[in-house]
Amino acid sequence: MIEEKIFNKINSKLYPMFKNLAFKLNAETAHELTLKSMHLLGPWVNNTPTDPRFKLEAMGLSFKGPIGLAAGLDKNATAINFLTYLPFSFVEVGTVTPLPQGGNPKPRLFRYIDEESLRNCMGFNNAGAETILKNIQNSDRREKILGVNLGKNKITPNDQAFNDYAILYEKFAPHCDYLVINVSSPNTPGLRDLLQDEGLRDIFKAVTEKRKKCHRPLLVKVSPDMNQQELSSVVNLVKEYELSGIIATNTTIMPERGAGGVSGKLLFEKARNTRMFLLEQLKETPAIELIGVGGFSSYEDCLDFWKMGGRLIQLYSAFVFQGPKILHDIEKKLADDMTKRNISSFDEFRDSL
Repeated sequence: MIEEKIFNKINSKLYPMFKNLAFKLNAETAHELTLKSMHLLGPWVNNTPTDPRFKLEAMGLSFKGPIGLAAGLDKNATAINFLTYLPFSFVEVGTVTPLPQGGNPKPRLFRYIDEESLRNCMGFNNAGAETILKNIQNSDRREKILGVNLGKNKITPNDQAFNDYAILYEKFAPHCDYLVINVSSPNTPGLRDLLQDEGLRDIFKAVTEKRKKCHRPLLVKVSPDMNQQELSSVVNLVKEYELSGIIATNTTIMPERGAGGVSGKLLFEKARNTRMFLLEQLKETPAIELIGVGGFSSYEDCLDFWKMGGRLIQLYSAFVFQGPKILHDIEKKLADDMTKRNISSFDEFRDSL
């Protein structure tokens, strides 16, 4: 096994070099190369200790800390061993669809380096449910929380989409800790139409039947491009069907940048406004968790979310641009703040803000 001190040195010293080389490649090629490297390194890294003060309970699950990895990076669940070695307390894989699909034509992943942002029009490219399930079963999660992000196949008509989500829930629920209904990606034609009341209700109803046989925390991921009335409708359905939470947000459409969804710093303000509205809507139902994602790139961004009342946060673009350093920075600053305040638990720390 690689000693922890040596590997931390690799993270801090060699990632900038790796990034410099990777960023000379096409964005998707670099992404695939990174995942292959993670897959190869996964069995050789030790567990990373976590400060016990960071622990929190949410959705009936015990998280080692508040920071996780968003869906989209490890679509096919090939790098779980490595990603759970890092200071992520939870990792979300996918988006997975029932059948394999190639996604949209290339090029379909673009970087905005100065703005630490990405634009993708991938189109749920993935190896399909059977392969991804095998990858999950053969992985070592290192006692971290694993989520699976669920999507429909492009060829599935919207009025039959509920079948795809029900099939996926039934298949993955026994093998993961939570599941996410993704109907908010802008890269599958017509998918966001399912965020309307009727489409979402059909999906929730179908998946609720499957939850009776194998109950797992279930969340829905929303779009930052939804208006407040649309968001309120989602909140009401989440309460009606007793979902465990909402993930806010997916990528945003910026037509002036091109097709697809934009993530990273360019998304932050729009996603933050969505999160603020949803947290207000969920004040009376604290058991419904709001997981924040979209543009977080520093400890200060996390602190802002915690002050608003949120707890769990997912990273993606910031991890691509900053590497594991952002995780260590957040951990160090959080630990320092808790020590200064003589606080021994994360929830106590958040309540003190």
